[in-house]
Amino acid sequence: MKLNTIMVAFTCAAAFAIAGCRYDKAAGGAGDDALPGSDLPGSISDVDSNVDVSDATEGNIDDIMGGKSFEELYTRCTDVNFTPVYFGLDSTVVSETEISKVDAVAQHLVENPNRVVIVDGHCDERGSNEYNMSLGESRATIIRNYLVDSSITPDRIQTRSFGEERPAVEGQGEAIWSQNRRCEFLIFQK
Repeated sequence: MKLNTIMVAFTCAAAFAIAGCRYDKAAGGAGDDALPGSDLPGSISDVDSNVDVSDATEGNIDDIMGGKSFEELYTRCTDVNFTPVYFGLDSTVVSETEISKVDAVAQHLVENPNRVVIVDGHCDERGSNEYNMSLGESRATIIRNYLVDSSITPDRIQTRSFGEERPAVEGQGEAIWSQNRRCEFLIFQK
């Protein structure tokens, strides 16, 4: 059953990639009232055609490092904590108001070449488990690809999806759900 869930997640992630999930690094556009992850102008969405998400699953396969994850090979860094990136409902688009958070992670990794990152994708409780696993993976992959485009080598980034399984906040309603649609960053050191 677990293998079937993983296969469905990979299939859905590939479908998202084929559908054209991508981002841009263009500045400006989204106003202060833009919701995190909204598809408003200025969002990371469709300007940079150099981003290829066809290799979307490359960073989430545990065997990219001899069958071991970052957690098994590296030590968790507790001296740094990054703010999660938030997304709109059913969206993989990172709004312009959220991109500075990803830039902060990229800058940290540039300044600390002995560090690596796990990008965890999360969703709110709505939707099926399979859909949320796929959406969480797609969100993490978008962040991963942005980091790669920011000169971080792919072998320093791993992605995971928890779907709806690890909510940041328990409860119902948009104010709660908007806090659960996120990507979080875990930093490790060699």
